[in-house]
This record gives sequence, structure tokens and C-alpha cells, in this order.
Amino acid sequence: MAPKDEITTLLHRFQEGDEDAQSQLVKMVQHELRVIAARYMRREKQGHTLQTTALVNEAYMKLVQMKGANWKDRAHFFAVAAQIMRRILVDHARKRIAGKRGGGFDLLPLDEGLVFSPQRSDELVRLDEAMTRLAEHDVRACKVIELRFFGGLSIEETAEVLNCSPRTVKREWTFARAWLREELGLPPESVTGV
Repeated sequence: MAPKDEITTLLHRFQEGDEDAQSQLVKMVQHELRVIAARYMRREKQGHTLQTTALVNEAYMKLVQMKGANWKDRAHFFAVAAQIMRRILVDHARKRIAGKRGGGFDLLPLDEGLVFSPQRSDELVRLDEAMTRLAEHDVRACKVIELRFFGGLSIEETAEVLNCSPRTVKREWTFARAWLREELGLPPESVTGV
């Protein structure tokens, strides 16, 4: 893993238009982007329609197109990357189920094993909709779920990105998981920590 300060410096140079910085940045962040993408794709059955590499490539293309982005640091960059990957997967899932009519939803296990697959498209869309409702009530709690669950950030990294204390992140993490459990009609044991 590249040093945090070096990635932050490259991000700032890239923002200023330094093309060499972009080239160096790609090499430094590629592994971490693959780790984030792999969290989404973990335990996936063979034959799913979106590969980890495609997810990383699409997310990176969207990241570099964000010319006006004001990257604070490495943690901010990877938090945005996680949000973009979530968006890509939800959009992909919505396209897959667009023609589907009727049918109920199964209970959604909200744990780090949630991955994308054609069979889980409904679950991912359902979780995304619940998170959108959570954001209407508590934006920071939604961000905590997004950064910890989807982005795989630690309590400390999440606190750094959100500019709050680790204790606040822990409190929001507990609240957000309980809120999602209630919203999705899940039993208490279905929501585990990252």
C-alpha cells in the first residue's frame, strides 16, 4: 500500500492538471480499488455479469473525469471510489431487473458478504433504496454505512473522512445498522459488523 501522504500529494497534483501525476496515481491506487471492488464481488458465483476488473476500470474512469473534485486526501478519494462503485452496481442491478414484474423480496442479509450477482440484484436495489431513505433522516449515518460497509474503511478512516471522532462513527454505525434492520424488516442477528 502506498503511503497516505504520497497519494494525497498526487491527487492534488492531478487536480492541478499534472498528467504525470495521473499516471503515477493509477499505479498507486489500482490495488486498493481492486480490494474495494473485491468486497462487492466476494463469494460471487461464476458467471456473474460484472467482473471485478470491469468495476475497477469503470469506477476509475468516473473518478478521473471528476475534474472539479477537491480531493482532501487518500481516504476521501477511496470513500468517493466506494460510492461510485456502489452506484455502478446498483445501476447494473436496476437494469437487470427492469423487465421483472411482481414478486416479493427475500430477507436481505446485511453483512460484508453482500455481493452483486444477477440473483442478488433485488437485494442490492432494496438496500440502496433503504439507504436513500436513511440519508433523508440522517446523512452522516448513511455515510458511515457507505464508508464502512461498502468502502471497507475502518472506524478511524471513516472518522477522518467525515471529520468527526471515532466515538461518533461507532455511535452512528450502531444506529444506522439498527435503522436499516428495522427498515428492511430483518432480525437483529442479520446485521453484523465489518
